This record gives sequence, structure tokens and C-alpha cells, in this order.
Amino acid sequence: MRVKVKNWNAVGTWVWDIENQTDCTICQFPLESPCSKCKFPGDDCPPIQGMCNHHFHLHCMIRWTEVNETCPLCKEKWVVKSQ
Repeated sequence: MRVKVKNWNAVGTWVWDIENQTDCTICQFPLESPCSKCKFPGDDCPPIQGMCNHHFHLHCMIRWTEVNETCPLCKEKWVVKSQ
């Protein structure tokens, strides 16, 4: 039996390469989704990692650090981990 494919539609997905954490603990949204202020996921709303290895949406941490200088999870001084 021979099958001939007449039409093919591909669908792709992506996820950020982050281990052991799936949600931003500030806004409670998944890190693959945009933060509560953004409309679309992607490079405009990336996750950011601290030296403590915790991840958050970039915009959530910008708003957080206006009031606090610590990580929301472990309370260590917030320092961005360079990639």
C-alpha cells in the first residue's frame, strides 16, 4: 500500500530553557507566557535569572526592584546572572 501526502501543515512550539521553575512567582503566569503587562510572548518579555538561580519575567522584576532589592523567593540581594 502506497500513501501520497497531498498537503501538510506544520506547527511548532517553543519554550524557554529553564530548569525546575515553570511560573513567574510574581505574576503567577507561566514563564512561556507574557507577564501581566504584555500581550504577546517572546523576546519582548523574556525570563530573567538571578545569581540565586530563580527566574522571573523581566518586566515583573523591573517593577519588583523599584520597591525591593531582594529575590521574591529566597530574599537574597537581587543580582542579575549574566548569560
